[in-house]
Amino acid sequence: MPPDLHSLDLFERPAQQPIAPGAVLLHGLALAAAPQLLADIAQVTTAAPLRHLVTPGGFRMSVAMSNCGALGWVSDERGYRYSATDPLTGQPWPPMPASFRALAADAASQAGFGAFEPDACLVNRYEPGARLTLHQDRDERDKRQPIVSVSLGLPAIFLFGGPKRNDRPQRLPLVHGDVVVWGGPSRLAYHGVLPLADGEHPLTGPYRFNLTFRRAG
Repeated sequence: MPPDLHSLDLFERPAQQPIAPGAVLLHGLALAAAPQLLADIAQVTTAAPLRHLVTPGGFRMSVAMSNCGALGWVSDERGYRYSATDPLTGQPWPPMPASFRALAADAASQAGFGAFEPDACLVNRYEPGARLTLHQDRDERDKRQPIVSVSLGLPAIFLFGGPKRNDRPQRLPLVHGDVVVWGGPSRLAYHGVLPLADGEHPLTGPYRFNLTFRRAG
């Protein structure tokens, strides 16, 4: 049977869980900052509303997305890419909040990647049934920089595989406040999220939010 993600006890888990070379799960690292992070998410998504992007193949993504920082990740019939402006408004993306930058730098440092200064943060909102298929983060120029991924709200199962799409992925339960960092030998590992289960979180209601920090430019 799959684990009951709502019953996972933070104090029964190690603070750091190695996943693969260059990849680590930092349990509960974002818990203290979570209220401020969520308040800042609300401000970001007011300025740059969440939307369901379309893949180059014409499929509507089930995860609602927005961005903040100097660059934002976008997708449409022309392909996947980073843009300095929001395609919906033609305006620059909202500035990255200080709470975001501080957490991303702290997580990267604890995972062994010093001096991480992200210029892009993808804000994802999952509702029950939403999922993220296995993929690589490969649109960034400097692959020496890590990826920092923050989980807030409803729990999820994170899939973390290897450098090939058919590598069998690990299934990692993530709960509110968990942070995953990967880089180095694991920088181009395939990863994804299984369909989100129904639930209700006291801070986010029926949703899971994910912040993914990258050095894109």
